[in-house]
Amino acid sequence: MNSSTDKVIWLDFNDAPEQGESTKSKHDARELKQRLIDSLDAVLTYLFPAGKHRGKQFIVGDLEGNPGKSLVVELAGSRAGMWMDFATGEGGDIFDAWARVNGFDTASQFPELVNSVAQWLGVSVDQSRTLSVAYEKANKPTMPARQQPTDDLGPATGKWDYRDSQGQLIACVYRYDTESGKEFRPWDVRSRSMKAPDPRPLYNQPQILSANQVVLVEGEKAADALIRLGLVATTAMNGANAPIAKTDWSPLKDKHVLVWPDNDDAGAEYARKASEAIACGGAASVAVLHIPGDKSVKWDAYDAVDEGMDVWAFVQSAPRTIVKDAEPIPLHSLGELLADTSPMPDDLIAPRVLTPGGMIVFGGAPKVGKSDFLLSWLTHMAAGEPFLELTPSRPLRVFYLQAEVQYHYLRERIQSMGLPEAVSRQAANNLLVTPQLRLVLNDQGVEQVIEALQRAASQGGVDILVIDPIRNVFDGGPEGNSENDNNAMLFFLRERVEQLRDAVNPDAGIILAHHTKKISKKQVEEDPFLALSGAGSLRGYYTTGMLLYRPDEMLTDRTLVFELRNGPGLPAKRVDKSQGRWIELDPHSDRLVNQDYGAKLDAERQRKRDVIVQMIFDEASQGRVYTSNQFAESFEGQAGLGANRTINERIAVLATKGDIKFFRHPEDYNLPALTRSKYGYLCVEGMTVPAGEAIDTDTGEVKQSHLWVKPTHYKCAQTGAVLPVENPDVWVYQEETSHES
Repeated sequence: MNSSTDKVIWLDFNDAPEQGESTKSKHDARELKQRLIDSLDAVLTYLFPAGKHRGKQFIVGDLEGNPGKSLVVELAGSRAGMWMDFATGEGGDIFDAWARVNGFDTASQFPELVNSVAQWLGVSVDQSRTLSVAYEKANKPTMPARQQPTDDLGPATGKWDYRDSQGQLIACVYRYDTESGKEFRPWDVRSRSMKAPDPRPLYNQPQILSANQVVLVEGEKAADALIRLGLVATTAMNGANAPIAKTDWSPLKDKHVLVWPDNDDAGAEYARKASEAIACGGAASVAVLHIPGDKSVKWDAYDAVDEGMDVWAFVQSAPRTIVKDAEPIPLHSLGELLADTSPMPDDLIAPRVLTPGGMIVFGGAPKVGKSDFLLSWLTHMAAGEPFLELTPSRPLRVFYLQAEVQYHYLRERIQSMGLPEAVSRQAANNLLVTPQLRLVLNDQGVEQVIEALQRAASQGGVDILVIDPIRNVFDGGPEGNSENDNNAMLFFLRERVEQLRDAVNPDAGIILAHHTKKISKKQVEEDPFLALSGAGSLRGYYTTGMLLYRPDEMLTDRTLVFELRNGPGLPAKRVDKSQGRWIELDPHSDRLVNQDYGAKLDAERQRKRDVIVQMIFDEASQGRVYTSNQFAESFEGQAGLGANRTINERIAVLATKGDIKFFRHPEDYNLPALTRSKYGYLCVEGMTVPAGEAIDTDTGEVKQSHLWVKPTHYKCAQTGAVLPVENPDVWVYQEETSHES
């Protein structure tokens, strides 16, 4: 782009509407809107990080940026930038969306709105006034509303914005299609000159900041193609011609980087040099993809997307050259483990309730007192004082991210809790609580919370991170699935929650407050942690589960139960509030009654297990096999098994323990084909199905022969995933081992 005024026509985007200038202001607003439309992909990614591209539309949950599909933005044609929220009936253009998301009133705060957009676009107020004059001098009646910057190469045919991790514009790259081919010219926003910044930034830094894996390609066009598919992609400025030494590779530190080169010699050389520089810069791992042999010269990531390739599968499984491998998985021999007599790490909260780097999921139904209990507990931990025999190792620094109660009602609740004065005084500076946060822990939300965590850490560290509740901040990843989806829950725990912890203290403990499902008291008493709402992977991920529930709605006392991975089991506690304080009730008064009741529950669980297993076995011997749902529907209300849902939940427990497995090849046994079943037909140990009649060679009698049914799949106790059985001839129970052998 040439900077001489006789060759460049700029439009004014920044002048605020003042009295007597309404016509000019409308013109400026129109040009400002057009500039936003010209950078529509970047604008929408900035405003709505949780949104997704769907063909010629961009979808997101609402103007607050929550995941979903209610709000639709048009990406092309005359309606580009127009949006409609089908949940509320609201709509407008991209200019309105910018104002609404950033909290500007277009009537009373127009100057501030204009300056906000101008700053994001990298156009200074002084420059915009100067350029406005230039525009007015060059005013022509035939000038269209949309006018691209023009120089000696003609109008730009493409533009890409380079931003820092905070979203501020650093540079722009313009593309020109000339008679001799395409040319690219950079614009340094800070120096206001046509040159590349020094050092040269990477593309798409706001998304790189919170990503774990990043794909490096050649050119912004290829990067954008992958970004639209949900991958985090970047490129160095100038692609294969990028000067390696002058590029700032630091945003890729601690990331797992995959380099996708163009299919030519220049691409191979770029991949070699860039991968070495990234590896030396501290990336966690670096690899270079191998381009399939049947691809044309210069074939790249854009071509892969354009021809409909399954890019996600290609990125995950294609052959590659490892430049720098991730840290090796540590291995310890039995002898080393037996010989290690070093002291165990101190519990954050004893006894083994919260260990360094551990995670508690604390569940409870609405109105059971979960938030009040949690606040009291955290205050004692921050003071270094025991709470219901849960003992901190020292006064702990607690960061409590809560997303339910607004500030004034939060302080009212804390002031009315009746906390001991000495405890409150000791915890005064150690317990940091947010008022109600209206954010989702997507890329942008994580970045905001990390900034707050780092501020807290600078004032004395963070020992415990609390999120209350999961539901209000949940982000299920690129597919946007709910907390009931195993993959979405694992994404949230690994890519969101763990990222927050790693940003301040990898040994910090995490407490996640969660809600429970509506199930019967009897079901809660049989297996309390089945009550936790959401995916089974949540239960397999935490180190400690805690559940607070009310056994009898007519009484005020609650039961607090524990499930520990890192220590011996803890007995359940009966707790209640007395004079504003949580206390543990004397268990001796009803010890014998509870023991007897517990024994009855255990006996009933064993009875149902025996009945279900025997029914599956007997039915199979008659040639009748069932999926979980089919069995629950067929035997609802029979043999004391209860309702459909109760039977399904017992089958889920038995599958987790290994009493029930599954088989998926019914055709081998002349059985009906499977339809729409996640697991397969139910299978128990020693189960057989009829194989036809046969004559006994000794007696001459006609007898029914049977085939032994072997399982093909089992349910993983840790993740709830369906995994193949490695040895179908050996029946393995989960109580014996955590995996098939």
